[in-house]
This record gives sequence, structure tokens and C-alpha cells, in this order.
Amino acid sequence: MKVPLSEHHGDRNAPQHNAGVNFRRAAMIVPAVILLAAIPLWLLVVSSPVQPQDYPPARLMEDENGSPEDTVLGAAVAAAAVPVVREKKCDVFVGKWVYRPDAPTYYTNETCYAMSDQQNCMKFGRPDMEFLKWRWEPDGCELPPFNAAEFAEMARGKSIAFVGDSLGRNHMQSLLCLLSSVDQPEDISLRYTTDYNFKRWYLPKHNLTLGTFWAPFLVRTTDARGGQTLNGILTLHLDEPHPSWSAEISAFDYVIVSAGQWFFRPLIYYRNGRLLGCSACGQDNVTEVSSHHGKEGREGSGGGGTTFLRTFSPAHFEHGDWTDGGSCPRTRPFGSDEKKLEGYDLEFYVAQVEEFLEAERQARADGSKIRLLDTTRAMLLRPDGHPNRQCNWPKSNVGRADCVHWCLPGPIDTWNELLFYVMKSDRGGKFAQRKLQNLRS
Repeated sequence: MKVPLSEHHGDRNAPQHNAGVNFRRAAMIVPAVILLAAIPLWLLVVSSPVQPQDYPPARLMEDENGSPEDTVLGAAVAAAAVPVVREKKCDVFVGKWVYRPDAPTYYTNETCYAMSDQQNCMKFGRPDMEFLKWRWEPDGCELPPFNAAEFAEMARGKSIAFVGDSLGRNHMQSLLCLLSSVDQPEDISLRYTTDYNFKRWYLPKHNLTLGTFWAPFLVRTTDARGGQTLNGILTLHLDEPHPSWSAEISAFDYVIVSAGQWFFRPLIYYRNGRLLGCSACGQDNVTEVSSHHGKEGREGSGGGGTTFLRTFSPAHFEHGDWTDGGSCPRTRPFGSDEKKLEGYDLEFYVAQVEEFLEAERQARADGSKIRLLDTTRAMLLRPDGHPNRQCNWPKSNVGRADCVHWCLPGPIDTWNELLFYVMKSDRGGKFAQRKLQNLRS
């Protein structure tokens, strides 16, 4: 059965030499992840993002006496005219989900027509609304709610690109729905392409453009037999950025890059036309390669735009996987002590953070900007946020549960709360080194 290219993310049960291949394969994703280091270098002609004024810093938690824990810092923060985040307390990417029964919903499927039927859970019969009443609460501070008017004004005259797999499109649709309360998005995709995987939207009141570029491996990818289908063993050309985004990315002020779900597949790696090796390809005459092969070839000159790496979004299949009857029937989040990052998810996440740090150093030297948007641990705790079987799949996927993408509205809207926060505070990468230390301790 042929599966639409934008939705088949790979099979965890692909041919393997032994049970340890999954963990070695997690290390093998590094060659594709390091392409993130090159993406800021493509932003050669864009301007720097608008820097907002008078941004209120995240509110510090109070001690048992009701006073700020650090009154000197508190006074300095109050007096400052620029964003200030207390690094010891305010890593907004670490926290827990808190039940807020009176929490308002930003939008509905009746107020936003930009969402895909595949994520329109209410339209296709999701019976509960409780999953919309949980809010992400960082440890030690509060994450401000998304302010559509302020975001649109901050991004006025700008353009935002989402590069990666279909979760990037899911992310963009969430942002479109959030902004639809202040500006009516216009679908202008047909001015550029008829391919559903490459969408453009325009918000006329704010002269704001959003676009999505489908490139699940970020690099040029072909069938190992030389064709263009992505249903067999795939060849990744590590030195060739995917033309779907590389030819146009310089026109965007912000670029949000994500990847992950496709790396379960058997993959063969090439660089400069030379075979490097493979992962889980089942070919005895092709060796596995180590992650250091992917760290070659960072070159280029700096630009003025901002690139965000959004980290891996875990799937939540139970009793099977994407292709063998798995589903995600849970109706409430995990507690932070109920679910830990482990196995493939942990390996992929660590690889992304490590390569982000390398890319950040490169970008800093070249005058570019790259920021971390760490959504992994928050989304690990939300098995209840997927469409499951409440979605309108294309014909080839009928009957399958979707435990990869996210309902709209739903927990994915938190990604844009975090994006909003990082864009305003410009502190997206400050905790990356500490994350690695904590994970390894």
C-alpha cells in the first residue's frame, strides 16, 4: 500500500541486524541534524527581527514569606527596560502540566478555518474537552499566555518559515489559528505551488507571511534505487540541502526547523557522491557510520535572520505502532514523575541539543542567530493531545490512529507560547548546556 509521503513517518519495526540498532540509529541521525548548522548561513539577505520594548520578564516565584527570593534581582528586573530572565529559575522548557478548568481556549474549529481536517479533532468526533484545560507551568516562573495582537505587531512586515516534516505544518497551522483573532489569514499557496506540502499564508493587516517547506530529512533525499518515492530504503545526500527550502529560505526573517519522526526508516548516507554507510538498511555489504561523519562541511558566511531549532516531538502509540494497530487512547497528561525521556527519544533529543550547541557556536562566529525551542519534555507528557482516530485521513491511511500529530486546538498551541516567549526574550539557547549535564547525571 502506498502511503502519502507527507504522513508516513517510518516503521520502528524496519529490518535490523540486532536489537541494539535502534540506539546506534539514534546516533546516526546526527548527520541530518547538523544541517541545522548550515541553515543560518543561508539567511544572507534578511534583516534582524524586531526587538520588542518594555517586555515584562517572567514573574519569579515567591518564597514562603511572600517576598521575591532575590530582592536585589527583583528590583533590577523591575527597573530594566530590556527583557531579563533569571536563568537559575526560569528555564521555561522544564515544568509540568497543571489543570486549569477555567482556562480559556484560544480558538475553536469554528473560528479558525486554516486547520487541516487531519488535526480537526472536534469536527471528527473527539468526545472530550478536558485535554484543552491543561496549561504548561515552568518550574520557578510563569509562561505568559500567547498574545495574538502583540505577536502580530512584533512580526509586522516579517516572514516566518517552518522547515521539516508534517509536524512543522501542524505547528504553522496552530500559529495561524492563534493569529486569526487579530488578522484573517489568506491562503496564497497557489501563487507558488499546487503541492499541499508547501503552503503560504498572508496576514494583510500586518503584512506578515507564513510558509511551510516539507523536507523531513532537511537534505536532498532519494529512493536508494535512484527514484523519487520515499517508500523504500532512502538515500540522504548530507552535503545537499533539500532544494524545496534552500532556494527560498533567504526570503524569510524567522526559520523554524524541526525533524525526527522519519528517522525510524532504513537510511543510506552519501556525501560528495561517496557512500558513507547506512543505518538499519539490512545490507551486509554496507557498514554503519559514526556520527562524526556528519560534522564535516560547516561553511558559509553569516546572515541577519533567526533560526529556531524545535526539538523532537515524541509519539505516543500504545499496543502497536503507526502501521500495526497502535493507538493513543489516554485522556489526561502524564505527571512529570510518571514518564521519563528514554530510549530512542532520549538519544534523539541529546543529539539535537548537542548539535544545537555546535550550530550556535558556528552561528555566533558568523553573526547569525540560532535559538533553541525545546518542546520535547513538555510534549512527552501529553499522550492525550493527539487526534488518535478523530481525524480525516487521506484514503491510504484510513483506519490508522494518528499519535504523532496534535489536535487543533490542543497542547501544540504551547509551542507558540514558547516561541512567543523566546522571540521576545531572545533567551532560547541559554539552558542547552545545563540540559545535557542534567540528562547525563
